[in-house]
Amino acid sequence: MSDYTNALGQPIGFPVPDWEPCPLPPRTTMTGRFCSVVPLSPDHAEDLFSAYQADESGRIWTYLSYGPFASLHEFRNWMTATCFGDDPLFHAIVSAETGKPVGVASYLRIDDRQGVIEVGHINFSPLLQRTAVASEAMFLMMRRVFDELGYRRYEWKCDALNAPSQQAARRLGFSYEGTFRQAMIYKGRNRDSAWFSIIDKEWPALKQAFLAWLAPENFDKQGRQKRSLADLRLTA
Repeated sequence: MSDYTNALGQPIGFPVPDWEPCPLPPRTTMTGRFCSVVPLSPDHAEDLFSAYQADESGRIWTYLSYGPFASLHEFRNWMTATCFGDDPLFHAIVSAETGKPVGVASYLRIDDRQGVIEVGHINFSPLLQRTAVASEAMFLMMRRVFDELGYRRYEWKCDALNAPSQQAARRLGFSYEGTFRQAMIYKGRNRDSAWFSIIDKEWPALKQAFLAWLAPENFDKQGRQKRSLADLRLTA
């Protein structure tokens, strides 16, 4: 129940005084300890295609509306047609260890007037999955949204049947909001979309959990985490 009412006694939303539209995401690099998140360019195509080839079963493409791609030429053509606009704004995730891109993610459905932005088109190659690089990349994108650009809401949506994506969203601090039934059709089949979000008031505690998790002292000499992100979120 709202704590605020209008002159008629009806419940209304809390005030958002002096609200101004947010800046649009810039085409600049986000840099961390394990990776950099950089605007996608045609120069990334060959290394990305090679990284994706490590997924011999093609599982990483199941819940995306495109792919897999049979050749580098086909992949380049898709990138040219899809990945170089302003919305979605695609980024390559570049490993600090190898200097090569190992996955992509994008900002999309960018609503600067309302302060809402979504992360999507997330496609991590096997070289990126379940690594500190992957988590740091998601943190860097969150930090830009909240700290640098001042957005109020950050969204994650996925096929409701995509259990790994839902698990990842929850681990990263997104809250489940519900499922939109028959939200779209892709690859000739139905998709019910599960919706998740982080809002600005949740960000400070989540940020501290990420910083504690990413700290060098949280990893042993073999690069294994000592405390999980989920555990640190509970104590932040």
